[in-house]
Amino acid sequence: MNTTSLPDQSQTVAPPSLAQSAVQLIRSMPLLVRLCSVWIVVVLGIALFADFISPYSYSQLDLLARLRPPAFWGGSSDHWLGTDELGRDVLSRLFHSVRISLLVAFISTMLSVTVGVLMGFAAAHFRGWVEQLVLTLVDFQASMPFMIIALAVLAFFGNTLVLFIALMGFYGWERSARIARGLTIAANEQGYASAVYDLGASPWRVYLRHILPNIASTLIVSVTLTFPEVILLESGLSFLGLGVQPPMTSLGNMVGYGREYLQSAPWILLAPSLFIVVTTFSVSMLGDWLRDLLDPTLN
Repeated sequence: MNTTSLPDQSQTVAPPSLAQSAVQLIRSMPLLVRLCSVWIVVVLGIALFADFISPYSYSQLDLLARLRPPAFWGGSSDHWLGTDELGRDVLSRLFHSVRISLLVAFISTMLSVTVGVLMGFAAAHFRGWVEQLVLTLVDFQASMPFMIIALAVLAFFGNTLVLFIALMGFYGWERSARIARGLTIAANEQGYASAVYDLGASPWRVYLRHILPNIASTLIVSVTLTFPEVILLESGLSFLGLGVQPPMTSLGNMVGYGREYLQSAPWILLAPSLFIVVTTFSVSMLGDWLRDLLDPTLN
């Protein structure tokens, strides 16, 4: 009499839960990457809750309290980071500047990646003259300093927040286009993309449902490279007076106005400068760690 033995359920290993996977991922991070991740979370919290944690309105004037030093610089606790030349609270302006700078950088980066991926997909799908046209635009974008293009456009068309964000959205798209084109050509030469085509799927379904998820890890690393670059570019243009315009404020805007008081009130410039340096460094470090984690050739 044949008997079939049932598998021992006590030896069945359950797959790790989402929380356990997150804990394992955090434990695998180096200490510096953990600190950078914490800083990024803090910055995102500041951007989201700036209205609630700001002690004053970012545009509130108090001429009697102008150029007061921070609390740790001999000032009072009424203004922890001091005041600027118009008596506005530097801490409140810093919180709102972080929100505007991150908003510009995030939307611009998403526009850049979207344009780059679409251009890369078009080049890989149509090939021929379409591919040559995309590669020519990529080479032109890579050879021309973007700062010069931005200065020319903003000087000619004027400056609004929508135009500024749209202009920043064209920064770095050539990097995403190169990545999307190369990986899509490689995917088309593999079996899974051809099999989906043979089943009658449309090109949009093949690219968005099958190819894009397979190249997403590389694109995420590209985003972590573009994001801090956009923050620095926005800060540079705002420093020159061509970025975010008053009454709104940004990190570069604060640095631009604070340079005139570098000797008499350096805290106006130091606080946003420190935020720019630490934030861009943190995003770059996280991007390097993600590259090492997601790139199979480095394992």
